[in-house]
Amino acid sequence: RKRVCSGCPSVCLSVYSLSFCRSLPGCLSFNLMFCFPSPSLTVKFVNCGRGGLVRFECSNPFDFRIEADGVVYALRPLTLSTLPTVPLVIVARDETNQQQWQTQVRLTPPVGQDQQVRPTPPHLKRMKRDWVIPPINVPENSRGEFPQDLVRIRSDNDKNRSLRYSVTGPGADQPPTGIFIIHPISGELSVMKPLDREHISNFHLRAHAVDLNGNQVESPIDIVINVIDMNDNRPEFIHQIWNGSVPEGSKPGTFVMTVTSVDKDDPKTANGMLRYKIGSQNPESPTSNMFTINNKTGDIITVAAGLDREKVPQYTLIIQATDMEGNPMYGLSNTATAVIRVTDINDNPPEFTAEMFFGEVPENRVNVIVANLTVTDKDQPNTLAWKAVYKITGGDPTGRFSVPTDPTTNEGLVTVVKPIDYEISRTYMLTVVAVNEVSLARGIHSPRQSTATVSIRVIDVNESPYFDPNPKLIKLEEGMLAESTLTTFTAQDPDRFMQQSIRYTRLSDPANWLRIDANTGRITTIAVLDRESPYVKDNMYSATFLASDNGAPPASGTGTLQISLLDINDNAPHVYPQETEMCKKPEPNGINITALDGDLNPNAGPFAFELANRPSDVRRNWTITRLSGDYAQLNLKIGFLESGIYEIPIIITDSGNLPMSNTSYLRVKVCQCDHNGDCTDQQHIIAAGLGTGAIIAILLCIIILLILVLLFVVWMKRRDKERQAKQLLIDPEDDVRDNILKYDEEGGGEEDQDYDLSQLQQPDTIEPDTIKPVGIRRMDERPLHPEPQYPIRSAAPHPGDIGDFINEGLKAADNDPTAPPYDSLLVFDYEGSGSTAGSLSSLNSSSSGGDQDYDYLNDWGPRFRKLADMYGGSDD
Repeated sequence: RKRVCSGCPSVCLSVYSLSFCRSLPGCLSFNLMFCFPSPSLTVKFVNCGRGGLVRFECSNPFDFRIEADGVVYALRPLTLSTLPTVPLVIVARDETNQQQWQTQVRLTPPVGQDQQVRPTPPHLKRMKRDWVIPPINVPENSRGEFPQDLVRIRSDNDKNRSLRYSVTGPGADQPPTGIFIIHPISGELSVMKPLDREHISNFHLRAHAVDLNGNQVESPIDIVINVIDMNDNRPEFIHQIWNGSVPEGSKPGTFVMTVTSVDKDDPKTANGMLRYKIGSQNPESPTSNMFTINNKTGDIITVAAGLDREKVPQYTLIIQATDMEGNPMYGLSNTATAVIRVTDINDNPPEFTAEMFFGEVPENRVNVIVANLTVTDKDQPNTLAWKAVYKITGGDPTGRFSVPTDPTTNEGLVTVVKPIDYEISRTYMLTVVAVNEVSLARGIHSPRQSTATVSIRVIDVNESPYFDPNPKLIKLEEGMLAESTLTTFTAQDPDRFMQQSIRYTRLSDPANWLRIDANTGRITTIAVLDRESPYVKDNMYSATFLASDNGAPPASGTGTLQISLLDINDNAPHVYPQETEMCKKPEPNGINITALDGDLNPNAGPFAFELANRPSDVRRNWTITRLSGDYAQLNLKIGFLESGIYEIPIIITDSGNLPMSNTSYLRVKVCQCDHNGDCTDQQHIIAAGLGTGAIIAILLCIIILLILVLLFVVWMKRRDKERQAKQLLIDPEDDVRDNILKYDEEGGGEEDQDYDLSQLQQPDTIEPDTIKPVGIRRMDERPLHPEPQYPIRSAAPHPGDIGDFINEGLKAADNDPTAPPYDSLLVFDYEGSGSTAGSLSSLNSSSSGGDQDYDYLNDWGPRFRKLADMYGGSDD
């Protein structure tokens, strides 16, 4: 605490220096003594030597203000009555890491004028200002002996005790380390190596003094070491080659470009102050000093006239930069190259290579190049000052030609853009002017060579005939009869200087209604014109005709004839819709209908509706009522109608001048309905009247079935033929069919006599339905000849005698020359009265070989012994 009193006895300040260390946690409390009335209070905070920016805030900004250095000021005189009762809170916030600390300051009145009140915390220290070191200047690149002493630091406290000195900061204990050291006892600060200002221009160190126990006896002191610049760096251009441009013909003083050089030395000293100059110019034309440079800014400008790109397109300058403000004796220099390109301006107009150009073109040709116009231009190629634009200034009043520019050759292409008619003009003389895309430079005028004449000859060709008008529109009533003359549709031949004839043909006639005379162009009808034809769109029918001349080569042209057909009453109306549904008990029982008529009004509606007289039940069950001109309602007289499909004839009459009537049938499907009025027995109604799709499906199924049957029959026929072919290859001696026939089911022989012979004994009692028709064979029969027509046999003498029946069949077989030669005993079924089927055996046949020996049948078993007795035995 330092007691300071002013001249006013009532003002007394107690100034304290508070050591505010950020490492202290929590809140510090101080009691400050001041005199009343007090105009101000000053409290300074010290951050204990810790680096970083600390920001202070006060809790009572109305009465106190705290500065950035930690000094608190009273904003008004403080008295006992105005003394704040709450402590003053001071907050310190580190701007680097946003860490903050706070302390409290309590303001209390003094107990006595000479009484001293000390703060209670142990960190309240008195500031010492005994040693303050001014900045130290050290020249860079020093060649002296190292270490080189800079300054000696001593503390007042080293008189009665031993101290140790140290230094911290970048260059000492922080990178780059080892540059500065301090003698720990004497406090001599030294530099250990040469310094480089371009690397580090200054160093900020802190010196410390501690006792042998390591206790700090002095507050750290700041040491600033400035590195003094030396001229050790040459100027360096940002670019070694600088590119610039200037238009040709520029006036003196025209800015061209700026070159820049940098020097790493201190720009505030002569070491870093640069000056520019032009060392040389190449070429030195028209003078050696065409350009100059601002020695401080490096701006290059022109100083002479006469820049001409066509003579000198580019200049090369050597630029020199020197430091030490351009002193050639002490300054360091460097050079760079400035390339200045002289840009082109339009100071040379295009000039034609000839005064007259020629070309020819067939008539009626467009987008055809007639002639190529060539020019020369001394300006830089492919620039706006070089590219030519051609304009026709005379000889083309109708704009039939244009002259675009070829982008590669810069030639003018005389092109026909509209058809040219030889019969109108046979030659054209065009006047063409060539200019550039940009205007000529000021003071330069176009010469006579920039204008040329183009002579174009038109070649006559055979042109196509043309119809006029095209299309041609005529109006006719429909219904015009065949062989009626409609109009004459002729074409004109534009070739007036050629004697040619024209013939006409029909090119397009969708309905095939018209015919044109080949010589006269007269159009007649070959059929009745019908407005309702599908080929008529919006009452308009179009046909196309061809006109051809007899030129070399022949030419032709087309013309369209449009016929607007006026409506007549030639279509009777019919009911719409043609089908409808209603319930058995309709509620309501009315069906709304209308009529469709292919004609237009007034040949269509309003319509008249009535029921036909026949069948008679139509008017008995139905009534029809007209609702409006186009609508009517069909009602059911009776309250119930059976399900089914009813066709109701309705007579409809239109309103034409000659009305037309038609009887249309309304198809009404009556069905059982649900509570919503929808039919529930649609399937029955559909079955009653199959639609077209269903009929087609049924027919397809029948056709497929017939094809399958036909394929099966063909396969069976082919199989029979294969079997017959195999049988013909068998040796007759090995053919067992003369003896045995194999059946799928054979009888039981003599031991199996359990037969029902009632059918054989009474053949006449057999039902007629069971009698096999004549001509039907068993599947096991194998005829080798066409089926014979056997004579009808008479019935057996006695139906009960089966023997007589068999004998009768035997005789018929023996007398039939076409009977199969199966000499075997077969099992027969009764085939009805009058059967033409004869015996399949030739027993006792006179035509058989009587001398043949049948005794071998005895060796075949008991079943063949009877046959052996019958053939091989005696006449008995």
